[in-house]
Amino acid sequence: MARYTGPKCRLCRREGVSICLCKKCAVDTREFPPGQHGAARKVKLSNYGIQLREKQKVKRLYGLLEKQFKRVYEKASSSKGVTGHVLLQLLERRLDNVIFRLGFATTRPQARQLVAHGLVSVNGRKLNIPSALVYQNDEITIKLKETTKKLIKDNLERNQDKAKVSWLKADEANITGKVLRLPERDDVDFPINEQLIIELYSK
Repeated sequence: MARYTGPKCRLCRREGVSICLCKKCAVDTREFPPGQHGAARKVKLSNYGIQLREKQKVKRLYGLLEKQFKRVYEKASSSKGVTGHVLLQLLERRLDNVIFRLGFATTRPQARQLVAHGLVSVNGRKLNIPSALVYQNDEITIKLKETTKKLIKDNLERNQDKAKVSWLKADEANITGKVLRLPERDDVDFPINEQLIIELYSK
């Protein structure tokens, strides 16, 4: 299962926004791109550069590699509806993102690990594919080993201040969740301009 294993805050600095959700992200103290000449070099981006940076930001936010992200875009472009909205909906419906949104994990990589280790079941069936899509009325449960139970309860406490997601319902007592409806564009709370991504892939 391919994934990025390099320094996370380096990506945040490259995109100019915190995507790793660290409490002390490097982008807050070093507001310039990484690398030897990052602080000295000020480059004005072309239209293509602006579109590319937006695509890279979203791709890295959800933890996808280039081929994975392009497959999601192709699926969105061949579906009914506004391509940009469908693209974000498909990304939000990923099982690892849903575990993160329910508050059972503090980051998407941690949620991805929970799924990959076979600790997540959907409708009573174990599912260890982070990219699997959830559907309306799906019920999600976590296999409660002692170490897992403590980890998730700690995560729920850390996520108390995080805004609840209206399209998901979390039962914190039983550590289960339910998909109430499919996500809408307004449910994406991260600043994303999906039109730039559509323009990039349409070239």
